[in-house]
Amino acid sequence: EAAVRKEVDFRNPDVVALIDTRFGHVTLNIAPLFIYGRYRKYSREIPQTRWPCRACRGKGCKRCDGTGKMYQISVQEIIGEPVMEAAEGKDHFFHGMGREDIDARMLGTGRPFVLEIAEPRKRHLDLAEMERLANENGKELADFSKLRWSDRSEVRQIKADTPDKVYLAEIRLQDKVNKERINEVVTSLIQARITQQTPTRVAHRRADRARERTIRDLAIESLEGDKLVLRLKTESGTYIKEFVSGDGGRTVPSLAGLIRVPCQVTALDVIQIVDNSNEG
Repeated sequence: EAAVRKEVDFRNPDVVALIDTRFGHVTLNIAPLFIYGRYRKYSREIPQTRWPCRACRGKGCKRCDGTGKMYQISVQEIIGEPVMEAAEGKDHFFHGMGREDIDARMLGTGRPFVLEIAEPRKRHLDLAEMERLANENGKELADFSKLRWSDRSEVRQIKADTPDKVYLAEIRLQDKVNKERINEVVTSLIQARITQQTPTRVAHRRADRARERTIRDLAIESLEGDKLVLRLKTESGTYIKEFVSGDGGRTVPSLAGLIRVPCQVTALDVIQIVDNSNEG
């Protein structure tokens, strides 16, 4: 302490030295950095986190042109790479409060996340500058705000939180439907309890089971010809695309099932994460 003029914090140390007195060997265990923030995603072509190639599992192959990735950029990498470089860290990890589909935009006040930087050599970063670099790096793809220091307990909190979400869904109706009938169905679905079997599109990576979810609110934003725009507020974990289409009977009730016309979501935006954060 006298030499470095720093007080030891045994409860939350930045670095722990493991000393092998027999061989005179010292190993450093460096605590990671945690940075909280919120992101918005404007692209419908990038995922939230790094996505290893399914064929080679990250090793590099012909399918991924040797990159080891299914997608060449992600929200995680847009902010993780410049922050990791500034901290001289070994790797970065992204902990989001849920995630949106790749083809869905994340708008509004953004989605809370915590960025983790492994084995940083520098622990004192200018977060305002990190925010600027990340936004410059993600121009037209994603942006970041409200960066501040965080810790592992907040990572657990964010991963465990299940906030309601508000969506705007553009829907194509594959046949003519009476407007009064759509109004009637939409009204009947407010506060409806629905049952969703694991969607066909994610069945290859998730357990096949039935989940009950609540449609908190539902309103028609516009209806012109075969194009319907709905505003929905739903319980966390609701599959919006399947609620609209019915997914071949795996979601009951569904919009398509009740109006008796095939429906498909053509564009989906998350416009609010209804979390308890004072920063939202």
